[in-house]
Amino acid sequence: MKKDSATGWMLLGIGGAHMDRIGHIYGSYHAGASNPGRLTTTVGGGTLNALRTACLAGTGPVALISARGGDHDGAIVADTVEAAGLGDLSAVFLDRRTASYTAILDASGEQIAGLADMEIYETALPRQLRRKALREAIASANAILVDANLPVAGLEAAAGHATGPIFAIAISPTKVLRLTAIAARIDTIFMNRREMKALTSEDSDAPGLAGLAALGFNRAVVTGGAGPVLVQDAGTRHEVSPPALDAVVDVTGAGDALAGATIHSLLRDPGLALCDAVRFGIAAAQMTLRTEGPVAETLSGPEPEAIRAACTIREMQPSKEGAT
Repeated sequence: MKKDSATGWMLLGIGGAHMDRIGHIYGSYHAGASNPGRLTTTVGGGTLNALRTACLAGTGPVALISARGGDHDGAIVADTVEAAGLGDLSAVFLDRRTASYTAILDASGEQIAGLADMEIYETALPRQLRRKALREAIASANAILVDANLPVAGLEAAAGHATGPIFAIAISPTKVLRLTAIAARIDTIFMNRREMKALTSEDSDAPGLAGLAALGFNRAVVTGGAGPVLVQDAGTRHEVSPPALDAVVDVTGAGDALAGATIHSLLRDPGLALCDAVRFGIAAAQMTLRTEGPVAETLSGPEPEAIRAACTIREMQPSKEGAT
């Protein structure tokens, strides 16, 4: 995808783009034992998944800055980025191994465990951001998306070069702590309740959102499985409840899809309330949950619109916040 040289990229993502290996267990899971199942391999990563969803929804032009190795996995990642219609500003390090994430899912699609092998993001990716061409690309982009696969030095470099709004994906309870270094520069942060608890020691409703605000995250979207999505938009807090979902094929990438589609809505209509943008994010997440792999097959047609319309928004009352 080519950019408009006068305006830069509409959305430029900096972060994860790697191999996802997902083990699906048949029947009941037995800890400490061999479990029958099947292994599928796809290309994922928080930033890449969200960018692909935003592009699928109609955002463009969109580009990615990441780092990968000069191995077979790296070639597969490169092909996927190209096929998605994204500009690829990533670096290839011939002596490094491409990052990977391995997850084990039970028969219902819920995750039992995950293993992240992502050393290349810790060392090689921050070095890449020193390049003049990438500094200029970040500065000219309409909006930036980062994820917490970047170490603090990389996050600070991205925030220092960016001139537009910055969106952020938490990635994990361990890595989300890195984002506090640039909290004041983040327009909207996307996380789940486990990640919110890692930041605030609260895992539910208004107390957790108040804790995020105290850390400098003024706008936040917090998911909780099939439950309501918590939305903090400056001084207002809402719960956005999704419609019931009959079946889950694969939970991988659902949170990233919510982030990508929500960002798409905000870029298309900057005056849109965050809780309204999240409704389309929920539609994208549910379409992804119905698909094997981290990205929905489509976000057009009546089905995503029906999901969006079925979401309900409830303002969280001050009485629920206690002393906050």
